[in-house]
Amino acid sequence: MSNKLKKRAKPERDLEKSDIRPWGRYLVLDKGPEWKVKRIEVKPGQRLSYQRHFRRRERWVVVKGKAIVTLDGKDIHLETGDSIDIPVKTGHRIANPGRDKLVFIEVQQGSYFGEDDIERLEDDYGRIGSKVGRAKRNADNSVRSMNHTREEQ
Repeated sequence: MSNKLKKRAKPERDLEKSDIRPWGRYLVLDKGPEWKVKRIEVKPGQRLSYQRHFRRRERWVVVKGKAIVTLDGKDIHLETGDSIDIPVKTGHRIANPGRDKLVFIEVQQGSYFGEDDIERLEDDYGRIGSKVGRAKRNADNSVRSMNHTREEQ
């Protein structure tokens, strides 16, 4: 491989910037220490899991198609150009009720963006229990451990 091609080749870590899921796919467009931006595509008739996060909030902007967003149990209809804010610890999901692909931009802001900061409350694809709220459980265990230590003193 020529030196020019080697310089242009993407590092292996860039392969983690996209993923195919049962409902569609996503691509990480950019990220920083306190934010991440994704382009997400949802297949017609599909929806993401109903979930919440403990260490980040999100903003979704619909760029193509129509969406039904469930936010704390309430359905909200969005169209191209509409946006919605998802606060920390708020149950949320997005569904594509249309016949065409839904595309939206997700802006995450917070202190942590790992997959283990997802607590799946409902899931059409049997993923409840996988990676469910590990970050919250770890944080809760740390607080319990600190309280237990204080009680012993």
